[in-house]
Amino acid sequence: MTFCLKTTIVRPEKNISIKNAVVLLHGYGGDGKDISMLTLNWKRFLPETIFLCPNGHEKCAINPIGYQWFDLTKDDPNYILEQSQKAEIKLKQFIEEIKNEYSLKNSQICLSGFSQGCMMSINLGLTSSENYNCIIGFSGKLINPEDLVKRKTSSTKMFLIHGDKDDVVSPNFLLEAKDFLIRNDIEIETKMIKNCEHRIPVEASSAALNYIKNNFQI
Repeated sequence: MTFCLKTTIVRPEKNISIKNAVVLLHGYGGDGKDISMLTLNWKRFLPETIFLCPNGHEKCAINPIGYQWFDLTKDDPNYILEQSQKAEIKLKQFIEEIKNEYSLKNSQICLSGFSQGCMMSINLGLTSSENYNCIIGFSGKLINPEDLVKRKTSSTKMFLIHGDKDDVVSPNFLLEAKDFLIRNDIEIETKMIKNCEHRIPVEASSAALNYIKNNFQI
């Protein structure tokens, strides 16, 4: 099947059935191949899991060889919200295609992302018709809390990880997201990585893997 988004796919070894999926969303200016590097370690411990790493639906405005989920060239919250909701529609279509192709339910799917991809994962996980298995977000934030609380229709549990030296997306946004999620009765775990900038270090990747294993009951 051809998905609506160009996708880097990491499948289980031959003859192993697919029981779960992890959807990995890249950051601003990245692509599916970049974020798929996380699977090099993860796939050994998640043998019945397929990893799907789509490219954003738009070319990145400031990095034409990369992609974006929404444009950041205008510092206008309403514009950013509007653009992110267009990405949500595309990603919801993509996830439905995954579910149909591999005969999976939301409860068998983990949404994960870095930076802008984390922001999209949070929105997808809280505006779906039913909960996903879990969400893992690296170095992200809530795009628009006021809008999200109005549109919230589900309560997917999540694990948010951030570097305390992040100068691209302030670590304060982790605390803001945690407060929002607690107030809206969503199960949330967080981890602040010491001396870490805007990236996914081994400590974060390992913590995320353990969270996925626990929630996939592996």
